[in-house]
Amino acid sequence: MSEVGDLLAGRYRLRRHVGTGAMGVVWEAADERLGRTVAVKQLLIQPGLDAAGAEEARQRAMREGRIAARLHHPNAIAVHDVTEDAGLPLLVMEFFPARTLADVLAREGALNAVDAARVGTQAAAALAAAHRAGIVHRDVKPANVLIAEDGTTKLADFGISHAGGDISVTRAGVVAGTPAYLAPEVARGQQPSTASDIYSLGATVYTAVEGSPPFGDDETNPLGVLHRVAAGAVPPPGRAGVLTPVLLGMLADDPRLRPTAEQARETMRAIASGQAPDLDRTQPIPAVTGSPTQALSRANAGGTRLDMSPAVGSEPVRRRTRPWAYAAAAIGAALLVTLVLTLTNGDDAPSNATARQPTTTAPTSTTRSLTPAEMEAVVADFYAQLPDNTDAAWAHLGPELRAEGRDDFDARWTRVKKVTVVSAPRSTGDDTVHVGVDLAMRGGATITEFHQFELMVLDNAVVIGTDTLLHRQRTAPPQSDKDGEGNKDEEKSKGKDDKKDEDG
Repeated sequence: MSEVGDLLAGRYRLRRHVGTGAMGVVWEAADERLGRTVAVKQLLIQPGLDAAGAEEARQRAMREGRIAARLHHPNAIAVHDVTEDAGLPLLVMEFFPARTLADVLAREGALNAVDAARVGTQAAAALAAAHRAGIVHRDVKPANVLIAEDGTTKLADFGISHAGGDISVTRAGVVAGTPAYLAPEVARGQQPSTASDIYSLGATVYTAVEGSPPFGDDETNPLGVLHRVAAGAVPPPGRAGVLTPVLLGMLADDPRLRPTAEQARETMRAIASGQAPDLDRTQPIPAVTGSPTQALSRANAGGTRLDMSPAVGSEPVRRRTRPWAYAAAAIGAALLVTLVLTLTNGDDAPSNATARQPTTTAPTSTTRSLTPAEMEAVVADFYAQLPDNTDAAWAHLGPELRAEGRDDFDARWTRVKKVTVVSAPRSTGDDTVHVGVDLAMRGGATITEFHQFELMVLDNAVVIGTDTLLHRQRTAPPQSDKDGEGNKDEEKSKGKDDKKDEDG
């Protein structure tokens, strides 16, 4: 790591260490060529990469720095230069003496609605400019919102932003972000978009006025936060007052129902100035998506980095609607959020997850409303029968899941010694249920899985129509565990998959 007094890139003399984050180390420095104070960010290369991977990461960082340098706005931290020192990329940025919103909240507590609206207005203005330039920020959060003594607010860390439609230079990308502020569709593995930036801004302003993010911010258990996003509803804000409608609009689960950055800015500016916002005036416009992402096996030790895989399918066409009128009507109601976090798919766990494929003929089914209780009961009984009574479990499956074959179904469950439900079945939609289970494998490992089941009525019976694997994590047996000694053949047959899981 560099030290105070070091000269980087033959030009930037380090004066003071400002901070360290998931993406790099930030310094206050003197630009000895132009005689000005700048902020220098040394971007970290993910540890454990081979030479080719490190070079790809370096190229990505340089490319993303150049993307950020395209943005010029008074409420966005400007990027002056993109260069290298000792093989590490450097972002040279405007030095802005300020505190982060995260620091303000930690030291002084939550803001009132008007002050939060002032901060949100300026951050939204920066996002609006970025979105007009085709740039998606991807990591809007309180730690990236800088507030000066005079109240001037600037959005920082466009260094991980992506240009809409830009082509990734890496074979394996990574979505960097903080779980508490991720949009649900990004957590599902879809590409970040302008609409996901709006959700993150909404979560940031929500935090400013409420004192904590909508789903909490447990840094020791980021997956727990993600699963609360998956199965929970956004708690209606209690202190936001007139900010409530715009907050719920920005936090809408459906990206099509969120306002644009410009719309959010106009509404929050009216609130900050004491005017009544016009919630019905504007309509949503299509979002600009970021570059594609793929799963990356290792996590950065410097902070939370979430490995995602892109969802299959294209973004739906936006409907004409009035998102903030919708949000105002939704005050006090739950906004259901579904998370699909695709990580690894080893063969050693009996996942029923299947890709959604179009079918030429629909199964014979009855159209009627399903109650949460009956859907949850079916899912609960499905796991209650396993792993021993596969006949009864099979009876709960619909045609699409049965198409995989009974022999394969039975074979997978023979490798499981015990099933424990760790997250009780919970209805998350008109026909969907979220559930989490621990699978004790006969080889000694434990597999934790979270699923979303879609249920249907077939021949007057409620069955599981489809199964989407949301998250899967393998815990290796302890070294002293002798349980797997009699199952060496099984372990050997799936050793490659186990190794893949351990690397992930």
